[in-house]
Amino acid sequence: MRIMGLDVGSKTVGIALSDELGWTAQGLKTLKIDEEKSEFGFDEMETIIKEYDVGRVVIGLPKNMNGTIGPRGEASQQFAAEIERRFSLPVVLWDERLTTMAAERVLLEADVSRKKRKKVIDKMAAVLILQGYLDSKNG
Repeated sequence: MRIMGLDVGSKTVGIALSDELGWTAQGLKTLKIDEEKSEFGFDEMETIIKEYDVGRVVIGLPKNMNGTIGPRGEASQQFAAEIERRFSLPVVLWDERLTTMAAERVLLEADVSRKKRKKVIDKMAAVLILQGYLDSKNG
């Protein structure tokens, strides 16, 4: 059983998967979505869940620095509830404060061009969200 990590935005969802033992997270892809049109990529997620035998989903919960939850956090909570409802999988909301900045820093240190960073930043953030969760379980 694998765990899927998601970094949910208004235009994209970064997707990462754990290995079968739940030790490491690898980036899989970035899905294009359109929050305004209620297009969330659930069909493609269903394919990934079945193909990789996903048994749990970890979704980044963007909190404000003071710990409160704003509009993006509420959108992530709704997304999580919909994943739970559609796929009958346990969903964990994981505090993702600073993961996008950390992903940006990793990509900058790897000297990835701005154009390429834009394409992979959400997938990288999903990896960091999932790896943080895995580390907390395996530590």
